[in-house]
Amino acid sequence: MSENELKTIAALRGIGVSPGIVIGRAYALNHQDIKETLYKLDNGRFVSREIKRYKRALKDSKRELLDIKKDVKKGIGDRKGVGPLLIDVYIMILEDKTFVASTLKNIEEHRVNAEWALKMTISSHREIFDKIEDGYLRERIRDLEYVGQRILRNLSGKMHEKISDIEGEVVIIARDLSPADTVQMATRKILGFATDMGGKTSHTAIVAKSIGIPAVVGLEKVTAEVSTGDVIIVDGTAGVVIVNPDPEVIKRYEDKKRHYLAMEEDMIKDAHLPAVTADGHGVGVGANIEFVEEIPSAVFHGANGVGLYRTEFIYINRKALPTEEEHFLNYKKVIEGEGIKWATIRTFDLGGDKFISDAGLAEEINPVMGLRAIRFCLKEVELFKVQLRAILRASAYGNTGILLPMISGIQEIVDARKIIDEVKEELVSGGIPIDEDIKIGIMIEVPSAVILADRLAEKVDFFSIGTNDLIQYALAIDRVNERVTYLYEPLHPAVLMMLRQVVDAGHKAGIKVAMCGEMAGDPLCTPILLGLELDGLSMTPLAIPRVKKIIRNSTVSESKELLETVMPFSTAREIEQYVRDYMIRRFPECCPVTWQVS
Repeated sequence: MSENELKTIAALRGIGVSPGIVIGRAYALNHQDIKETLYKLDNGRFVSREIKRYKRALKDSKRELLDIKKDVKKGIGDRKGVGPLLIDVYIMILEDKTFVASTLKNIEEHRVNAEWALKMTISSHREIFDKIEDGYLRERIRDLEYVGQRILRNLSGKMHEKISDIEGEVVIIARDLSPADTVQMATRKILGFATDMGGKTSHTAIVAKSIGIPAVVGLEKVTAEVSTGDVIIVDGTAGVVIVNPDPEVIKRYEDKKRHYLAMEEDMIKDAHLPAVTADGHGVGVGANIEFVEEIPSAVFHGANGVGLYRTEFIYINRKALPTEEEHFLNYKKVIEGEGIKWATIRTFDLGGDKFISDAGLAEEINPVMGLRAIRFCLKEVELFKVQLRAILRASAYGNTGILLPMISGIQEIVDARKIIDEVKEELVSGGIPIDEDIKIGIMIEVPSAVILADRLAEKVDFFSIGTNDLIQYALAIDRVNERVTYLYEPLHPAVLMMLRQVVDAGHKAGIKVAMCGEMAGDPLCTPILLGLELDGLSMTPLAIPRVKKIIRNSTVSESKELLETVMPFSTAREIEQYVRDYMIRRFPECCPVTWQVS
């Protein structure tokens, strides 16, 4: 018996962030964090030396990132263009005047070495990020920490092991991976990856989806269980990693992989067919995007519009606030994107505590927990108007909707619409073409908005349900906290009751109701959402083909019957098990084969 056969079989459960199944040899990537050591500087000469060391490390780090970007651009296709843009985010951090000046100030004022001064800078930023309510934006501290580690490696002279140096088809095992690591996988024969850390909203997860390699994160101890050369199965659909599987398990997963690939190929083939049920109910299917570069992938996977364009990345990691022209050019590209028939642009979901750069705001804004999204916009009206002007100008180029996030009551809508009307009037009087009948919608993502849905519906043109926040607020859980992930239950009875209340209120008022949270792209939930008679679903592009196929092979009447059957159930577990059994029986060709594994 070989040494490998003697190794213990282990099955680990984490968070599946990019679907698919891979079986291969593991490669344990050694990305140990550099530990900072404090030492005091005795005189000005040593202070000057540390400043030079720090500036040289910044220069070296930027050169390395530019090399990675060049390599990635050469090796990836158009549908994966998000990678270079994320490298730009890192470069912007390196060039951020506040970030750089803070470390230099720490060296000079505290007379400490560059490593410790950098640690002080990152710690101060971490305190700010820890206060951010939005899980997605809170995870952006990892981007800052990654840049910090790259600078520290250049200060220490230690080499950073590169993905680009790995040869052969392997599965990467690491404590954590940065997007800079992940985008390089598109140019190499990397089958997939598994990490101890990470969550669904990390940049690494976004990139894994964009390049289409299976990935599981948040495994906690995969680096302790796996060594280079071990045979490993990564099931990115179920969030499972199996280490040193026996031949029977390998065979079972090879069958699952063949089934999955055949199913994906079949669904892509039909991805551009309309999402209309067998009894004639049409559903608008759009894509959630953050970058213009994601549009080709969205269209390829069957989206006919952009259901949610998150605009936060236009603001983050900049030396200065984006100009109206920069906003306008971004939105125009989205609206005019090839294959895009409509686009819903969400106004920025940011607060004063979410800017890394000063950007001229520090003295104007006192960061407060919860001062975000529409609340922040209504306090910083001029900032809000810059974005609104750009969206309205871009609306002249195609079917556009404005989506207001985090609405909790009537007054916020009244105040926001007043500002929108002022901007419209300014543009029209200035002879600038706009869509004067542009649709204004709101995100339903806090419980108060659900309770007031009937009244809110009278003030807007459409609803878009943001289930990510709605579920975490309603069930009182942090969706990016790995210790309570099991409590994030889209099919919780309370969630279904809230969704029904919102849809009924919208339809009674004669407005359309869409959904743009992760629940919209979960095939397990598709029949339930059809039973609720949602008008639109927006999701990550990879989820679109399967969801559209389920819609085409369903009827609203049978979906309503399913919904009425599960509504009286008392627990999410009961509902999920019933719906899972229904899906396996009713749509076996659309179900991830891993649903059938206990």
